[in-house]
Amino acid sequence: MVVLHKPALERVSLISSHGKNGQPTARVPVVDLSKPDASSLVKACEEVGFFKVTNHGISASVTNRLEEEAMAFFSKSLREKELLSGQALSVGYGNKKIGPNGDEGWLEYLLMQINCHGGAAEPVLSLLKENGASSLCVALEEYLTVVKRLACRVLELLAEGLGLSQRNALSRLLADEDSDSMFRLNHYPPCPQPCGQPGFGLTGFGEHTDPQIISLLRSNNINGLQILRDGCWVSVPADQSSFFVNVGDSLQVMTNGRFRSVRHRVLLGNTIESRVSMIYFGGPPPKLKLAPLPVLMAEGESSLYREFTWAEYKKAAYATRLADNRLGFFEIWRGPS
Repeated sequence: MVVLHKPALERVSLISSHGKNGQPTARVPVVDLSKPDASSLVKACEEVGFFKVTNHGISASVTNRLEEEAMAFFSKSLREKELLSGQALSVGYGNKKIGPNGDEGWLEYLLMQINCHGGAAEPVLSLLKENGASSLCVALEEYLTVVKRLACRVLELLAEGLGLSQRNALSRLLADEDSDSMFRLNHYPPCPQPCGQPGFGLTGFGEHTDPQIISLLRSNNINGLQILRDGCWVSVPADQSSFFVNVGDSLQVMTNGRFRSVRHRVLLGNTIESRVSMIYFGGPPPKLKLAPLPVLMAEGESSLYREFTWAEYKKAAYATRLADNRLGFFEIWRGPS
């Protein structure tokens, strides 16, 4: 188990967890994939930018196996984890520090690139294999194969709901051999009552939007995830049997703002149990030019964004703080109306 000492705790932000009537709970759109309605997915992306999918076809044994292997990994000493997976890299093991720009959270994580076949790519996987973590590698590759397939299925339904002529118009970006997708295992250790202040929570992962096209999240049954709705933070009840789907910045651009890239965070209260989350970030190829799809533009509608490549956006996004409006740098200013 990672040990986050008191000095680290003091550096992590304390945030009020009270809403107007206590902590409000989000009403999350639910999509049943055993009888999918493409229009309901589109509506959820337009109104919230976030929804839950049930009956997704991914076996609980697959998700549970990865969760168990992840906990076994995070239970090792700090030195072991750094040796097993690398450190001070853009990928690999990390704790407390999120990115290079000063963001910190009450967590540790394992971050890796995804190859075109849906498995974990070098260098993290090779380090894990070389250092004896073969069972974690097997669980990772099994999980990544099925979660990528699920992400593509969701994007195909969205393409159908948007009326795109090609069902794979969006999913092919994830299937491309140059697809720049990522996977993240987050572990939020048991959290003491923050500084003895009831009604406050520790920042596990600060507020942000995901830069990629789409994100698929699965976590255990410990609460903490919140989304921003109508200017208010609302809690998302944990559900380890389902997957939560986020619209990313890239998809917001491709739909010219019709879909909303949801701002979200993890806020931790007093708990004696760990929170574990697994997030697949489906990204496009680096050279892909991001711009609103012409077929989705109404007659006379102007683009809200200037054209840019995913590589340009990724570089700009990772040079900012988590809470910054990353898309603001690429918006077209129209002047006062």
